[in-house]
Amino acid sequence: MITTENIKNGVNVNQLVETIEHIQEDPSLAKFEFRAKNHWITGGHCVTSAKSFYGAGQEDTSRKETFTMECDHPNVLLGEDKAATPAEVVLHALGSCLTGAMVYHAAANGIDIQGAESSLVGSCDLQGFLGLDAEVRKGFDGIKFRLKVKSDATEEQLKELAMFSPVFDMISNPTPISIEIVK
Repeated sequence: MITTENIKNGVNVNQLVETIEHIQEDPSLAKFEFRAKNHWITGGHCVTSAKSFYGAGQEDTSRKETFTMECDHPNVLLGEDKAATPAEVVLHALGSCLTGAMVYHAAANGIDIQGAESSLVGSCDLQGFLGLDAEVRKGFDGIKFRLKVKSDATEEQLKELAMFSPVFDMISNPTPISIEIVK
């Protein structure tokens, strides 16, 4: 018997359905732990590496490559402008995850996506970070996400699909963070 993969929007829908079925049978397979190691270089310049993670009931051994990401600050923020700022990396993660969530969920629902591109704007007031005004938030006071999509689906359908994004959830809802300092 000859079978062909059911690929929609670059997603193997058969594999996605199998994954969902496995998780329905054993919900513990849905538990993942992602890890990153950050190394400070100088000033605001840091390099983060990511390779190992736990998922689908076991430590992952399939990832052969270590991925690295850098952050720095522009000269006006006393950096050396060697990489995107941490805030820009957050925008990258949010845009990528909102788009990816939309594409995966569209594929699972039989919706074709012919193209997608987005723009994100995060605004902030440095008075919070600098400790000049306790009433001013240290981070973004808002993020505007604009997603241009080529699809027959309605805007409302696409928005609902995008909102399955884990990064959207992490940013829009408080995520507990514990900080441990080791000397």
